[in-house]
Amino acid sequence: MSLKSLRYVTLLVAVGIAPALSAHGAPPSQAPQVPLAYSVEEFRDAIRSGGPGKDGIPSIDRPRFQSANQAALSADDKVIGVYHRGQARAYPQRILVWHEIVNDELGGDALSITYCPLTGTALGFKRGETQFGVSGKLVNSNLVMYDRATDSEWPQILGVAIDGPLANEGLEEFRVFWTTWGAWQARHPETEVLTEETGFVRNYRRDPYGSYNPISGYYAPDSRRLFPVMQRDDTFPPKRVVFGLRTRDGALAITQEALRSESVIDVALGESHYTVIHDPGLDTGWAFSNPEEISVNAAELDFTAEGVTGPGIDLLEPVNGFEAMWFAWAAFYPDTYLHE
Repeated sequence: MSLKSLRYVTLLVAVGIAPALSAHGAPPSQAPQVPLAYSVEEFRDAIRSGGPGKDGIPSIDRPRFQSANQAALSADDKVIGVYHRGQARAYPQRILVWHEIVNDELGGDALSITYCPLTGTALGFKRGETQFGVSGKLVNSNLVMYDRATDSEWPQILGVAIDGPLANEGLEEFRVFWTTWGAWQARHPETEVLTEETGFVRNYRRDPYGSYNPISGYYAPDSRRLFPVMQRDDTFPPKRVVFGLRTRDGALAITQEALRSESVIDVALGESHYTVIHDPGLDTGWAFSNPEEISVNAAELDFTAEGVTGPGIDLLEPVNGFEAMWFAWAAFYPDTYLHE
């Protein structure tokens, strides 16, 4: 089977598509907080079919969970972690690779946890009274979601609708963490874990794109992307992972090597200043707007279930950041500032 045909797998093995629940209201939206590199018309022109049609990759709309000690996961298994209003949950990558979206509720809030295996991106969005589904379309090889209230279409990395009644509106995001099960469980021993009781028949022991442990197949840094992009940048191998953030001042990408070695990175974007802190436990970054250029000392920081703490941290404004494959980040944000 060719790599390009892998996205057909979910359609071929499906035993049925769960009906969309009735939606009464659009997802919470706002004016985009990040300048777009292209118009929504240009994004629409760049849409490609990913293979399966609408809901051919079915979202998980009735997720079930188990305790951490019931989860049959290895320490190095990839998970998407969420900590929201005092509640921790882990969503194994080997389940989400077959579904891409989980419509969930945490702490009384309706949320969608999303994962695009083609671009290696995990993001969380507030969904309000509706749900998000998989449209079957791609932009820059990235998952295009749709909301079931208005049928507007949202590229996941962009978080802005490019088609439908909410075109040019941005979604409200919340932080999720791309990490390992061992790291997440150590930080959140009380975490719940998404089970394989999804309502669908899938081989959750097999990733149709390859394996993260060790990295091989589609996820290998030097491997080829499967679909066209609006902008190609060969600064790094296509699948090399960067930590990115988007702000009103532009986009910033930081190599994992720089983040790990420098621990605290201060960057000026335009006339604004940002600080990104490496979390050695989860091996990710915490990003902040730092307009007063407050100095942060890595030796004085601590990382808890609530986040990063230490002198000056409470004076900074959190900014959402996430890991992404370089080819996708550069395609959406061709003018990104790069720190390496």
